[in-house]
Amino acid sequence: MDRLDHDERIDIRGRVRAHGMRQVAIARLAAPSDWQGELRAALAARRRPHSMFDGGSDLRLFLESFAIFFTATMMFLL
Repeated sequence: MDRLDHDERIDIRGRVRAHGMRQVAIARLAAPSDWQGELRAALAARRRPHSMFDGGSDLRLFLESFAIFFTATMMFLL
């Protein structure tokens, strides 16, 4: 097995640059042709007002928890 000298340095900057260029080329090929329009549409969809009863709403979680608690309490009392 060959031993590396401490004076011998491996220069990987060229490889890192080439890898970065390949990644950029792949990203450009995968991006839609109207990427700005796609980005605007995605941002507009994200900014739209949400209902109080959407999936991540605290009010919905509270109401579901209360309904389960109320049902369990009624079942216990009956």
